[in-house]
Amino acid sequence: MVKIVDNIGWLFFDKILRMGVGLLVGVWVARYLGPEQFGLLNFAIAFTGLFGAIATLGLQGVVVRDIVQNPQGTQYTLGTAAIMQLAGGVVSFLLVVAAIGYFRPNDPLARSVVAILGAIMLFKASEIAVYWFESQVQSKYTVWVQNGVFLVFAAIKIILILQGASLVAFALAMLAEQILVALVLLLVMWRYGLSLSSLQASAARAKTLFKDSWPLVLSGIAVSLYMKIDQIMLGQMIGNEAVGIYSAAVRISEVWYFIPMVVVASVFPAILEAKKRSEDEYHNKLLNLYKLMVAIGLAVAVPMTFLAEPIVVLLFGPAYVAAGAVLAIHVWASVFVFLGVASGKWFLAENLQALSLQRTAIGAAANIALNLLLIPKFGEVGAAVATVISYAIAGLFADLFQAKTRSMFYMKIRSFQIFSILEKNK
Repeated sequence: MVKIVDNIGWLFFDKILRMGVGLLVGVWVARYLGPEQFGLLNFAIAFTGLFGAIATLGLQGVVVRDIVQNPQGTQYTLGTAAIMQLAGGVVSFLLVVAAIGYFRPNDPLARSVVAILGAIMLFKASEIAVYWFESQVQSKYTVWVQNGVFLVFAAIKIILILQGASLVAFALAMLAEQILVALVLLLVMWRYGLSLSSLQASAARAKTLFKDSWPLVLSGIAVSLYMKIDQIMLGQMIGNEAVGIYSAAVRISEVWYFIPMVVVASVFPAILEAKKRSEDEYHNKLLNLYKLMVAIGLAVAVPMTFLAEPIVVLLFGPAYVAAGAVLAIHVWASVFVFLGVASGKWFLAENLQALSLQRTAIGAAANIALNLLLIPKFGEVGAAVATVISYAIAGLFADLFQAKTRSMFYMKIRSFQIFSILEKNK
């Protein structure tokens, strides 16, 4: 138990450090680049992110599970996964380059930045080191590596700002960061775990791994569409500056998303224990968790609605003042994101991952349709409205249309009666 708690603590430290330092450095980069180039950078990140699921092939959970269940086959599992992700990375990179050539044929800067960031996919095979340490409950090593390199390149980005570097230089720095992480991760795995020379691969093992992981590839694509499509559609339909304004608001809005992950990871084991004792106790604890998620979401959304513009101007400067209106709307998505994180654990506990994928796919489809409708009329604000509605559909209303999840829909509706928590505790 001490080992597990220590492992979770390192992962939380990783999230909090990256969000804190990432926000500060990201704000500085945004101020330096201005809305137009900052928008292009975020467009490129979102565009390449659409193909990330193809590069990783959804293997993380499957590989970790198989190593834990069959330690004797670790060399074959990791070696085969590395070859699969190397092939997936090459395919993903080629798709990125071809797609940006089609969508931005007359924009050489966009094609260059996307190609540079797309090259990150070629190094996804190094994530086998992450899988190995996760299977050994030793994630502290990956946290050391990733955060050490992250801090070094945060300093490099500041130097680039002071030196008046170009947008391409920032993209190259991001690529160099991922290359260094990949190399050091493999070195650390060799030092504390397995050597690369001991890894082996087989077609039969690849077949069994892909058989288990392909639904996760589809889920990853759906999640990428769900999370990134708004920035891509803004860039294509309005322009890079609109993406820059929107991205500034999203940076502030999403900085709170680590909260439900921390809370749910802390309390869900106790909820699962309650399930063993009594279904009524299990459902009562779930309801209280949902109420807590709604309460925290509202505690974030309500003040941010009124403070959005001054916070944006304080952090990003007057050039981004239009992001205030976007933030005041987008921050309400947090209520449904928090509910979605909590109910995501319920889907796992009930072995309903297929329905969870369906829910995400519905949200992605709604987001695309609403963006097509709202962006031409309302620009960045329309994209924010589309995000909130689609998150509400995926995190709440989609549960109404399946018999197995309908009870969760009614429970979530009841969770908005958050003041009953206070009444019980009087």
